[in-house]
Amino acid sequence: MCGNTMSVPLLTDAATVSGVERETAAVIFLHGLGDTGHSWADALSTIRLPHVKYICPHAPRIPVTLNMKMVMPSWFDLMGLSPDAPEDEAGIKKAAENIKALIEHEMKNGIPANRIVLGGFSQGGALSLYTALTCPHPLAGIVALSCWLPLHRAFPQAANGSAKDLAILQCHGELDPMVPVRFGALTAEKLRSVVTPARVQFKTYPGVMHSSCPQEMAAVKEFLEKLLPPV
Repeated sequence: MCGNTMSVPLLTDAATVSGVERETAAVIFLHGLGDTGHSWADALSTIRLPHVKYICPHAPRIPVTLNMKMVMPSWFDLMGLSPDAPEDEAGIKKAAENIKALIEHEMKNGIPANRIVLGGFSQGGALSLYTALTCPHPLAGIVALSCWLPLHRAFPQAANGSAKDLAILQCHGELDPMVPVRFGALTAEKLRSVVTPARVQFKTYPGVMHSSCPQEMAAVKEFLEKLLPPV
């Protein structure tokens, strides 16, 4: 990867899938609690677009309150998984700044903001929503899988002005026992108060728990094809 990655810690060991043609777009995808970027780099490689670079950073290892303070990869501390659970506001904002630094690194290397999609699964999807909505750069869109909007009471006021044009694909398993689909539906409703409502797609998948499925990955590929066409 060209450019100095030392000033962007999340890039130094991120799992990446390089484009097979000249890279004119990027997808930054954030894994869920306790995972690493490798599993999503593998998953995204199955739906790769030839001109797109996929970057899957690894979260730092921190104690997680929800899991009895066990140390594990986590973008920020989690106290609970319900709309009214207390939240790690400082940790969420710090994590978002780290992701924004990664976005700006890609921009410096020649990929414009409107050719960058931010995405993630579960906690990673939550962080991608918060980061993209508060980002000063007008990104192309967000892929939000099995997740929620952190610090949701701060929105729409906390959103950057350019966020209203974001395209959002939100997907959720209907049998999710970790982040119930009702929480996903409330999130979609909130997102429609922040961005142009028609720009929010909320898809649910019968029989799917807290995981992805082939139909969902096909929807992600279709979304990315429309949002990041070859140039």
